[in-house]
Amino acid sequence: MPKMRRENCALTGLVFLTTTDTTVGFLSQNANRLTTIKQRPPHKHYIKAVDSLQTLKAHTRVPSSHKNCIRRAHKTTFIMPNGYSYRVVKSAGHLLLLSRLKWAYTTSANLSGERYDERFAQEAADVTVHPLTNDGSPSVILKLGTHTIKRIR
Repeated sequence: MPKMRRENCALTGLVFLTTTDTTVGFLSQNANRLTTIKQRPPHKHYIKAVDSLQTLKAHTRVPSSHKNCIRRAHKTTFIMPNGYSYRVVKSAGHLLLLSRLKWAYTTSANLSGERYDERFAQEAADVTVHPLTNDGSPSVILKLGTHTIKRIR
């Protein structure tokens, strides 16, 4: 297991409420905490937001035919052939936190199936990163096959 700096160890179990590259959301390296907070079925996967292509390569194998697409994409979530989802974050504000964590599970800051409620979100999070702004534009979701791309959203 790679060595982590002391500051990163303290951050790994926390749930952050922050403005992500797409909306106001929760970030954490602890999927179980997010599942409990959102009251979401435990079998559903979360999107992993990563700080760079290098970190993405450490987590999954990217099909060669899609590497340029991923490198150029903004606000795009990719479902890999293995069924796990990743988004390479390029938004400067979101990267301030993500550069310390390297990766985090990310999800909208609401109960599963409900609208965003700022009071609920702030009570559920361990740390709130201000300012919280919601531009309301969700990410594009693309499902990658070995040689194909299918737009999901």
